[in-house]
Amino acid sequence: MVKNFDLIVLGGGSGLNVASVAAQRGLKVAVIEPGPLGGTCLNRGCIPSKMVIEAGEVAQTIRHSPTFGIQGEVKSVDFAKIMESTMGFVDEEARGIEEAIKSHPQYTLYKHFARFTGPKKLSIGNEEIEAEKIVIAAGTRPFIPPIPGLDKTVYHTSDSIFRLKELPKSMIFIGGGYISCELAYFFGALGSQVTVLDRGTSLLSNEDGQIAQTFTKVFGQNYGVVLEANIKEVAGPPPGQAGAVAVKYTVGKEDKEQTVTADLLLVATGRVANSDSLQLKEAGYKLSERGFIEVNEFMETSVAGVWALGDIVGKAPFKHGANYEAKIVSQNIFAEKDQKVAANYTVMPHAVYSYPQVAGVGLMEEQAQKMEIDYVLGVYPYMRTGMGRALHDEDGFMKVLADRKTRRIIGAHIIGTDASILIHELVVVMAAAGGDVEAVKNTIHIHPSLSEVVARAVNSISWEGKAPNYGKTLMERTTEQKI
Repeated sequence: MVKNFDLIVLGGGSGLNVASVAAQRGLKVAVIEPGPLGGTCLNRGCIPSKMVIEAGEVAQTIRHSPTFGIQGEVKSVDFAKIMESTMGFVDEEARGIEEAIKSHPQYTLYKHFARFTGPKKLSIGNEEIEAEKIVIAAGTRPFIPPIPGLDKTVYHTSDSIFRLKELPKSMIFIGGGYISCELAYFFGALGSQVTVLDRGTSLLSNEDGQIAQTFTKVFGQNYGVVLEANIKEVAGPPPGQAGAVAVKYTVGKEDKEQTVTADLLLVATGRVANSDSLQLKEAGYKLSERGFIEVNEFMETSVAGVWALGDIVGKAPFKHGANYEAKIVSQNIFAEKDQKVAANYTVMPHAVYSYPQVAGVGLMEEQAQKMEIDYVLGVYPYMRTGMGRALHDEDGFMKVLADRKTRRIIGAHIIGTDASILIHELVVVMAAAGGDVEAVKNTIHIHPSLSEVVARAVNSISWEGKAPNYGKTLMERTTEQKI
């Protein structure tokens, strides 16, 4: 016998936001989550990573104290305490969410893996359930590349690294994206010898090119970085055993094989959608080549009455992106046809909590060029502000892209201290004022505050002349602009 619900939600992360709205309306809701409640962000993503990174920030500040004329020293690191405190909080929060769902009369919680046996029917445990309305928010998992020897060697991913008990003396990171760079910063700041192997020509290759180049330079001054690395083989102890791990690689077009060894290997080479384990393709759902669920502007899948959101969609793979999509779905799932709201990702910000911090919103310069937008650029370094000088942030800068015709900001990117905070002024301007540069120019900025770099980057925009030459250095650009 098939059990019927008003709404089925697959995933215990941001999908719960939609479930909550439905439950408040009196609907009978099934929640399917085989793992701990709270989703990737709470259990193995942004929450634990940012909590441990704060410990790294403290260690980094102490090590940089001589810059300010203060002699500081990190005498010891209680790694077990850092991890236990972090994961204790995470586990408590996850249990709290689960208990709240179990005690709510409108919810039925299934702690089993599920698979679709039809467009709106699922097999879960020994039961079959169905609903006219379904929300798929089942997330992603780490992508494991087919590297020879990796399947026979012990390694970690972002799913397992936060359960580590001891600080490794040395670590190898395969991959140079934000997950790898954040975790490498944390372990490196606490004292691990870090080597990052990335196949690209710069770390954070999904960022604005100028930002990525600067980040790679600064990061490489503190930690080992090998670019254009072609991983040939991994060797080490099998899963469940301890011992050193060796990674063989070549660089670029060279044939010479090199080897790096370390106590621990972490693989962070992207993520893959969980659509395959749900058997979505077999159930008739349209997927992208990479396995992400295809949705329209209203977050509707190819199956009527079914919505998808979060990482499994692949449009805004951030917790705040998933929460935004959940808000759209929550409205559209109960809206009349003419009242549906379309998702808009043009003002979707992001941040990388490494050293240095990186943040951005809107178009990157390469995207503006590809779209043949007639844009102008404002760039301003931290060190030309009073607070930037006080912080000794010699590499930080902000760049702003604006449409020459409309005088609207179309993109902003920051690298440096508190980039994740500073970007929000531009996010608000783009979202609430349509990107009007006058919204920044007419705002009084506290002096001396780091936020002055935002105002000065906007004020440095020159509306005349040709589009900026991307090949020029930051200093060449800055000296050419009106300050």
